[in-house]
Amino acid sequence: MKWLNCAKIKVMLVGFVAAVVLGGGSAKADFTFGEPTNLGQTTNTPSGDCIDCFSSDGLEMYLDSRRSGGYGNWDLWVARRPTTHDDWGTPENLGSTVNSSKSEVCACISGDGLELYFESYNRPGGYGTFDLWVTKRPTKDDNWGPPENLGPIVNGTSGEGGPWISSDGLELYFNSNRYGGCGSWDIWVTRRVTINDPWEQPINLGAVVNSSAEEGAPFISADGLLLFFSGGYYGPIRPGGFGNADMWLTRRASVSEPWGTPVNLGPIVNSPSLDCGPRISPDGCTLYFSSERPGGFGGVFGDIYQALIIPIVDFNDDNIVDSADICIMIDHWGQNYSLCDIGPTPLGDGIVDVQDLVVLAEHLFEDYRLIAHWNLDEEAGAIAYDSVIGNNADLYGEPIWQPIGGRIGGALDLDGIDDYISTPFIIDPSGQYLSVFVWIKGGGPGQVIISQVGDFGETWLGIDSSEGKLITRFCDFYFDPLESEAVITDGQWHHVGLVYDLNDFHRRLYVDGALVIEDTSGVAGLSSDGGLYIGASKDLEAGSFFSGLIDDVRIYNGVLKPEEIEALAQ
Repeated sequence: MKWLNCAKIKVMLVGFVAAVVLGGGSAKADFTFGEPTNLGQTTNTPSGDCIDCFSSDGLEMYLDSRRSGGYGNWDLWVARRPTTHDDWGTPENLGSTVNSSKSEVCACISGDGLELYFESYNRPGGYGTFDLWVTKRPTKDDNWGPPENLGPIVNGTSGEGGPWISSDGLELYFNSNRYGGCGSWDIWVTRRVTINDPWEQPINLGAVVNSSAEEGAPFISADGLLLFFSGGYYGPIRPGGFGNADMWLTRRASVSEPWGTPVNLGPIVNSPSLDCGPRISPDGCTLYFSSERPGGFGGVFGDIYQALIIPIVDFNDDNIVDSADICIMIDHWGQNYSLCDIGPTPLGDGIVDVQDLVVLAEHLFEDYRLIAHWNLDEEAGAIAYDSVIGNNADLYGEPIWQPIGGRIGGALDLDGIDDYISTPFIIDPSGQYLSVFVWIKGGGPGQVIISQVGDFGETWLGIDSSEGKLITRFCDFYFDPLESEAVITDGQWHHVGLVYDLNDFHRRLYVDGALVIEDTSGVAGLSSDGGLYIGASKDLEAGSFFSGLIDDVRIYNGVLKPEEIEALAQ
């Protein structure tokens, strides 16, 4: 009866939430991340660039950089944009009033936009090597005034850096190597009763948050319940990470409760390289950070990257969002329950209510592992639209839309000469579960169905060079291709797919819902940041272009079960 009641409630509530308008806020939901993307050469340079903070309206992004045009080693800069839907403009230096011949870094702007806290190295008038300073302005339209040192209570003879002011202006978090810590550099907090009172003696966050390694670059969510930080810059690296320096997160139930045990943000955003300085956009939907990972423009601390924050809406982890997940949300209605607190932003707002149901309703009956889906049902134009997160693809050559000729709705007819589809970057196959499936009709020996572009990109799905059998060259830079005995070029519709499973590092090929071959030993996926070619090899070689119909291309960052694959092939 409970299941039936939940289903009835679902019908009523989903109809209601369609009219609800989302608001602001942030708190402590469960979430994951999309693939990081580089902000590009307008923001990043070969000199090194670090994300600092955002104005509350999301129209100013402060960063520190050693790019040309500054006054010292590292300077503070600001990039602006007209609206939150526009790209960032070229960063502008804050000028000689704020920047000196020394280094100014790690800026944090107050909620009202009138105070900018930052760290400076050996700036005249300080108390130690690294000190915390603040510059002020009368209004948002005015220039920043002469910086003031925060004084000897906050700044000691050791080092203080990475300031972050709470949204109410009453807590200032920072990192320091002063006496009384747990390790190399620790996170501390100083408080004041009102914004007009002086800062009190700083307090170490303690051994639950701080370790014998280095912790720094703190960021506090607007409600004060999430603390993001970096685990290592110059000193010992916090253990349990994925690389040189990683990003971490700790939570607390309320602002009066202690911080919990930190957790690593995981391998999607943390790489074997240095990843640091986590910052959340004002709308709570994007993680920004600095990274020295390959593929950037270079420099110390690397480039600024962004990654979508994606709410986890599959509450019971059965790989589908349905009425069972609605029931779980209803069971915790009105509670501060992290698992179901997914709205109005992915960070939540501290209570399970209609805002969370709005987000859940957007994902109902959706496979949460699906990261790209081109159904190829368009009737005209040079774009194939992705129905998941907007990774729309471009058509090249002169492929012909077949609105009623597909296996599911329409399809795209490729000529085998120069027709293909080019997608943006979708997934890095190294260290990732992967499932890719597509319907095809036609094709010939040596032709490619899907490939990934790049030095280590290869043919994910293709046809052998002589007999028309399904093969994959995924991972074949160091490993042999995987060749099946299944002929797929007989002029009939076939559902073909590749699954790469990190549990045993095996590749598995499927045709029409059935497993046709898998590896007998493990193979390792190689890192690639290229997009996909649908209907051609990664080098667009003559003879590799697919001739025939392609329909319903799906990419998952997970391993589909045999029964799920069989259902897709129906």
